Amino acid sequence: MPATTASSLPAQFTELEPWVADWAHPTRQERYDMRLSKTFDELAAFYDAIAPRAEEAIEYLNGLDLDDLPEDATRLLRLLYSMIIVSYAVNVFDQPRIPDSGAAFFDTTAEPAV
Repeated sequence: MPATTASSLPAQFTELEPWVADWAHPTRQERYDMRLSKTFDELAAFYDAIAPRAEEAIEYLNGLDLDDLPEDATRLLRLLYSMIIVSYAVNVFDQPRIPDSGAAFFDTTAEPAV
C-alpha cells in the first residue's frame, strides 16, 4: 500500500502545502525575515500562489472560532499574514526590501493573539 502524507492545511487548500515550511511562521518578524531572505522572483511566486485563494481562505477562516482554531487553520492564517507582508514587496516596492530605507528597521513589540 502506498504511503500517504497528511496535509498540514485544511483539505480544500492542500495545493498551498509547498509554501507552509517557508511562510507559516508564528511571528511577524519571522515572516518579514523570510521576505528579506527571498529573491523577488521567489516572492512573486509565493504571492501568485496564495493571492488567488485569499478570499476563499478568509471566508473559510471566518467560519471558525478565532479563539479555538485548529492547527491546520492556524497555518492557513499564517500564510495569509505572509501574503500581506509579501504583497508590499511584489506590488509596491518591486524588491524584497523597502527602497531608500538605508539601515532603518523596526521591531515589533506586540504580536496578534493568533
